[in-house]
Amino acid sequence: MTGLPAVEDRPWPGLDVSGVRVLVAGFGVSGYAVADQTMQRGAQVLVVDGKDTEEVRERARILEVLGVEVRLGAEHTTALPADREIDLVVTSPGWRPEQPLLAAAAAAGIPVWSEIELARRMQAEDGPAWLGITGTNGKTTTVTMLESILRAAGLRAVACGNVGLPVIEAALDPEGFDVLALELSSFQLHWTEHLRCEAATILNVSDDHLDWHGGAEGYARAKGRIYDQVRTACVYSVADPVTLQLVEDADVVDGARAIGVTLGAPGPSELGVVDGLLVDRAFVENRRTHAAELTSLEDLAHLGAHGAPPHVVLDALHAAALARAHGVPAHAVRDGLRAYRLGRHRAETIARVDDVVYVDDTKATNPAAAQASLAAAERIVWIAGGDTKGADVDALVSRAAPRLVGAVLLGRDASPFLEALARHAPEVPVVRVEAGDTGAVAARERLMEEAVGHAHRLASAGDVVLLAPAAASIDQFRDYAERGDLFAAAVSRLPGEHR
Repeated sequence: MTGLPAVEDRPWPGLDVSGVRVLVAGFGVSGYAVADQTMQRGAQVLVVDGKDTEEVRERARILEVLGVEVRLGAEHTTALPADREIDLVVTSPGWRPEQPLLAAAAAAGIPVWSEIELARRMQAEDGPAWLGITGTNGKTTTVTMLESILRAAGLRAVACGNVGLPVIEAALDPEGFDVLALELSSFQLHWTEHLRCEAATILNVSDDHLDWHGGAEGYARAKGRIYDQVRTACVYSVADPVTLQLVEDADVVDGARAIGVTLGAPGPSELGVVDGLLVDRAFVENRRTHAAELTSLEDLAHLGAHGAPPHVVLDALHAAALARAHGVPAHAVRDGLRAYRLGRHRAETIARVDDVVYVDDTKATNPAAAQASLAAAERIVWIAGGDTKGADVDALVSRAAPRLVGAVLLGRDASPFLEALARHAPEVPVVRVEAGDTGAVAARERLMEEAVGHAHRLASAGDVVLLAPAAASIDQFRDYAERGDLFAAAVSRLPGEHR
């Protein structure tokens, strides 16, 4: 590297990483993609990860054949390597700023980037447009809706980031995408400084990951990074003043507009709902007096048991706003939303057993997400609990209490739910499933089998058994998807008539 500019000083877009000594911190999906893409372009790559499992070793062997060095074990994540110099650290989004290796890099003046930051710098000037989505809840639904709309418009588009492809693979795809629909978490945004989306939205901001970000202010500030240097439109939720404040605080390109989204009748520069129609008063020629019809609530009826619930309609409006900011015609918004289907584990009806409906909303990993599912039924046996990540569940339980006919609690620490239920729903029967050791798959299966069995016994005809944990899964399950899969498997084994 002698005589060459430091990596942060190299020109970009189209950053040349040849000869750059890259340390990839974390060997998950994005870490693997970073190592692969930079190695192909001449970087000297070292990967470190605290996990040393057979699955991780198998991925390591693939890259090692290609010349990437991989060091597994906790001892490699506590400091910078002593036997080589490092020009750039690319971190897994889950690694916290105070993690020893990252703190050592910062102290040494070594840049620490996210995969997103690296992808933005490496992508060519004429590469795909970026449309960014973040928020506490609804990100995956919105980004996949946006992907469907863009494809209906005939564009080569892909959902990527926190869902689907890693961004670096999508940005550097040899065939070239027209548009990237990016789902970005607060962790990814924390480590990203130069996002430069064409348009971006923050769907909502409620308490989540407060332990990671050091509080609500730090969490909101990380979300707000998605608006920095937006060129066309910053989309926000009219009913969420935090999102508007983040728009007002953003450093955008001159000419970028603030576009509101509402479930009510829209004003100028807003999208909303009028007489059962989703309409646009933002991207029309005379927005003071005219609106464009995009689609109808009837076109979204397939997205809920009783029509699309309000939060799904809001997601559709956000997706439509981003697509319209990119110039997508109204008919493509309609066609894309008509064709769209919700993904798994998002208020997914699993079965009806003896007139009790079982619903998997394991993706509801925080109180605000769970609230949407809890508001969608009248009589609920609620399966809840897990790692609350510092969020307060009291208000959620208070609102849900009139609908609850029973509660079954998971999680290593169920006290936040137990205390809130005792305060707001003292008459509701509550069963605590003892945590035990859930290191093995069989143990996790037994845990969920017990939870579903208790819920089955608490439920009566006409009730809904709802898995909407309002907490993360990581304290007992591999991830939220495994939690939902085990729920569905346990429901399938219940006695009774299945429909």
